[in-house]
Amino acid sequence: MKISLAAVAGLVLMGAVSASAQDALMNSAETINRRNFKFAGYPIFTLGDGESETGVGLRAGYGFGRRFDAEAKLSFFDGLTYYGLDGEWWIKQEPDVSFALGVHRTSFDGGFEVPGLDTSLLVSDHIGDRLELYGGLRVAWEFPEEGDSYRRMHLVPGIEYKISDDIDFLAEFGLKLNDDSSSYFSVGLAYYIR
Repeated sequence: MKISLAAVAGLVLMGAVSASAQDALMNSAETINRRNFKFAGYPIFTLGDGESETGVGLRAGYGFGRRFDAEAKLSFFDGLTYYGLDGEWWIKQEPDVSFALGVHRTSFDGGFEVPGLDTSLLVSDHIGDRLELYGGLRVAWEFPEEGDSYRRMHLVPGIEYKISDDIDFLAEFGLKLNDDSSSYFSVGLAYYIR
């Protein structure tokens, strides 16, 4: 029985590490405008050691105030589904700085689930009328029921380009900062309902 539990825990942890870039930042430090909705979709390409995976990320958010929004997050990879919710506070302007705090859960095929907590610190600035550069530090803690907790850390440079008043193009690279993480690349669109 103990051997079976150890084997199951090992499989869960191996699955978690193999898809250790389950979410992406995909936004600048500015929050969603008050009473506006945001919908985003993007592929996530993980860059593992010899193995790469492709997943799909989705976000839906709402601006609750001048400097606060909340977003629901959903990602699909082979063998797992990641879902979460976070709140983002826009701390200062020029350059823009924001902090996000969220909770998430990763569900693996076979019925295993790993809850977690994630934080992000973002800095961004406009370098043109339509182009914004951003950089972020994302740290996520995972708490599996079996086995030790672990942390995923990424340094994330990215761009946000305003295609129109309602559509933004985003691209970012997540550089892994520890062994429990995988570097990733993501590119996608965000659509706003104003």
